[in-house]
Amino acid sequence: MPKETSPVKWTYDVHPSLVMYQSSVLAGMKEKTGRTLEEWMAFVQTEGPPTEKERREWLKTKHGLGTNYARWIAEHSVGKGDDSNPETHLKNAAENVEKMFAGPKAGLRPIYDALLSLGKKLGKDVRVCPCATIVPLYRNHVFAQIKPSTRTRIDLGLALKDTKVPKQVISTGGFAKKDRITHRIEISSLSDIDEEVRRWMKTAYDMDRE
Repeated sequence: MPKETSPVKWTYDVHPSLVMYQSSVLAGMKEKTGRTLEEWMAFVQTEGPPTEKERREWLKTKHGLGTNYARWIAEHSVGKGDDSNPETHLKNAAENVEKMFAGPKAGLRPIYDALLSLGKKLGKDVRVCPCATIVPLYRNHVFAQIKPSTRTRIDLGLALKDTKVPKQVISTGGFAKKDRITHRIEISSLSDIDEEVRRWMKTAYDMDRE
């Protein structure tokens, strides 16, 4: 296990889904559905059925909303949606990382920091958008992800499609399932981050040009 050092204070990025949500969903909701999100919230609370699932179907069948609008409104109506504020999103992203590498997995933090540094150096267009259990790296799409899979191991996931790889690069079965992440490399120490790891992360980055 790596020696514990002070964790790096990283700057994270707004998740692409939130950018899309703000630019297309919230901005166009009034025009496309006849109500703003706030107006839908008031309407659903007074007129809609009690559960999220029922509200989602009610919005689609009775009010003619598309799947995405119905889902977003139903989620917000039961308190599942966030406030759509980038500052809140970024605060949550940083907290996700702290929780991921707390307690028994704290010793993995130096490996995470090293992998993230490696990924960010690939290009200025790399965006890092932590979720609750993984840290995806985006270019145009997810090209890599950092996941603390056990107390002693991080899995570096890579989007390599059907590329021929050595044994060190393990297939996840993702290509057959049409998942973005198709392979992973097991990393248990800083010394595992060798030239092969660097090469395959760059390969995944280069493959995500469009």
